[in-house]
Amino acid sequence: MTIEPPAPGEPRRPSGPRDSGDAWVIAPTGERYWGRFGAAGLLALDAERGVLLQHRVSWSHFGDTWALPGGARHEGESACDGALREAAEEAGVPDAAIRPRLLSVLDLGYWTYTTLIGDVVVPFEPTISDPESRELAWVPVEEVARHPLHPGFASSWDRLRALLAVRPAVLVDAANVVGSVPDGWWRDRAGATSRVIGRIHDFSRTGVPATALDLEEDVWFPEWVVVLEGQARAAGDAAGIEVVRAAASGDDEIVAQVRRLVAGGRAVSVVTSDRELSARATDAGARVHGTRWLLDLFDAAEGAD
Repeated sequence: MTIEPPAPGEPRRPSGPRDSGDAWVIAPTGERYWGRFGAAGLLALDAERGVLLQHRVSWSHFGDTWALPGGARHEGESACDGALREAAEEAGVPDAAIRPRLLSVLDLGYWTYTTLIGDVVVPFEPTISDPESRELAWVPVEEVARHPLHPGFASSWDRLRALLAVRPAVLVDAANVVGSVPDGWWRDRAGATSRVIGRIHDFSRTGVPATALDLEEDVWFPEWVVVLEGQARAAGDAAGIEVVRAAASGDDEIVAQVRRLVAGGRAVSVVTSDRELSARATDAGARVHGTRWLLDLFDAAEGAD
């Protein structure tokens, strides 16, 4: 549990065990930032209720303001994990309730703050579970700015709000991707397809660079949809990936999925090098990336490990 120290002049409140990340970073100009290894917070978005905000206690830094649940990251902890852990500790947010969508990083060179935008996929009621909160509330998006906001959150809210409407989805022509690599896939189409799905599953946890999706910010977690056809339909599923098994033509199913996703407000990218399917997907409202695009992402992820 991260407990920020009190504001200057306020008495220190009791705190639990401290982590090595629970310390101030002093800027060259004298400002203080909480979190030796940076900090992270969760912007949880519920489609019906809005954004989850924390009303900070008066003795905390910038007390009596409203902000996102968050705090100092632990050493070696990813920003995504840190944001979810802090949200669980401060607001009782269940891990399974949030689907990550975006990591937005404020990098000052000597300190970082990462905002995880996550969609609520399992509704929950927040609970005050540590001394840092006076109140937790779901606030409609259009009403957030009417609250007295923490200065850091206030300065980023307009930018974050604009991102709430951006929902990328990547639709993969599995047959085309598998067939682009001469690794003996023809001897076991289902097995080769399962390996591709497994590699895509890694992106559901780590995200992909914004530049790969021609988007702004830092790291995105697009919705992944993989369409299977023929013998490859026997491939296994993977958590965080929607696997669609085409009853007949895989190309027809991909176009149908493009239309479904576009109608749902998604910015759709289709991964295929099939020329005819590329034209059909474009006509249906998607962008198209060749299979090399996905293979390059695989290679970059392996190089980072």
